[in-house]
Formats: sequence, C-alpha cells, structure tokens
Amino acid sequence: MKITVLTLFPEMFAPLFSSITGRAVEAGKIEIDIVNIRDFADNKHFKCDDYPFGGGAGMVMMPQPIGSAIEAVDPEHKAHRIYLSPKGETLRQDKVFQLLQYGHIVLLCGHYEGVDQRVIDLYIDEEVSIGDYVLTGGELPAMVVCDCVARYVDGVIAQGSLVDESFANGALEYPQYTRPAEYKGLKVPEVLLSGDHKKIDDWRRAESERLTRTRRPDLKQ
Repeated sequence: MKITVLTLFPEMFAPLFSSITGRAVEAGKIEIDIVNIRDFADNKHFKCDDYPFGGGAGMVMMPQPIGSAIEAVDPEHKAHRIYLSPKGETLRQDKVFQLLQYGHIVLLCGHYEGVDQRVIDLYIDEEVSIGDYVLTGGELPAMVVCDCVARYVDGVIAQGSLVDESFANGALEYPQYTRPAEYKGLKVPEVLLSGDHKKIDDWRRAESERLTRTRRPDLKQ
C-alpha cells in the first residue's frame, strides 16, 4: 500500500513516521511519501497561492503547482486521488475499507481558502471530509486518513486487535481495564477477574451494546 501526500507544509507529517505507522513504514508494510507542492511551482518565488477571482477574504491555492505535482507522482492516473475537503463524503469505517482496495492513493491537502476548482475538476477522483467542521488546512485530515488506512494493512497490527474495536461490527468497543485491580477506590468488574471466558464475552458484548445504544444510537439504525 502506498500513500502519497501533497502539501505545502511537509514538516507537519513527522508524527506519521513514529509509533505504529512509523514501524510499518520501516518494515515496508506501507509506503508514505510526503511531497512539497512548492517544488513544482513554475515561478521564481515558488508562489502557490493568489487572490480569488470575484473578491473575498483569504487566498486560493493556484492550479499549476498542484497539477504539476499530481502529474509527477501519478503520471498515468493509476492512483486513487483524494482532496481533503469539508465538502466531501464523511470518513467512516466502510470508507476506510474501500480505500484499502487501492494500491496507491494520493491525498491533496488544501490550505487557506482551498484550491482552484479546476484542480478538482481535472485531477481529483473524490473529496473526503473527517467531520462537520473547518480546519486551517488538509494536513490533519490527511494524517487521519493515513493512520486509519495504515492500521488495516496486513501485518501492521495483529488481527486479533482489530476484531472487537469500535465500529468493527457497527458498535462501540466495551470498556478496557488493566492492573491494578483497584485504583483510587474504583475496582475492575469482578467478571473480568473470574477466568470464565464465556461470562467475560457476554459482559463485553452487553457493555458494547449499552454504550452504543446510549452514545451512538445512530449506529443501530
């Protein structure tokens, strides 16, 4: 699995090369390339934004640097190209599984007031949002997509850890506990100390259903 990120701020992506995703990159399980859009600007000052036609606040990212960057990293349009945008489809677990089907995805990070619409019309396959709010740029959403997708690539995380987590079966995960058995007066539920695996499974299932029903009833519709 290869993920190419196009951004004006490549330094923001350092966290992807630590922890679980970092180990996956080092092991060759997944490839993450961070590409600086400024490197493809055809002007001497590497300018990538300008004032919007029609007026308005802020700046808009120009089409030429972005288009040249996309053509360089995916010249034959074999990758699935995504623009991170609040106008896009909301990222959910089923969308993550869809993205896993592509061998290569390209993530375009907008900034300022966004990108010239012609970039989207000419180069982008779909727009994806991580929620109903607006950020200063697409870098954080791109990192979210990278992390969500990477953890399901074979060998990145043990399969057993992926089975009962939130959204895996259309429900929220049950509460987790570890040592000590009592902390500041709060005790671990006795059933988890019982050693009775059937009772533990029943408790976890019931807790998962309770949490889903009270916090995310929309998942059960």
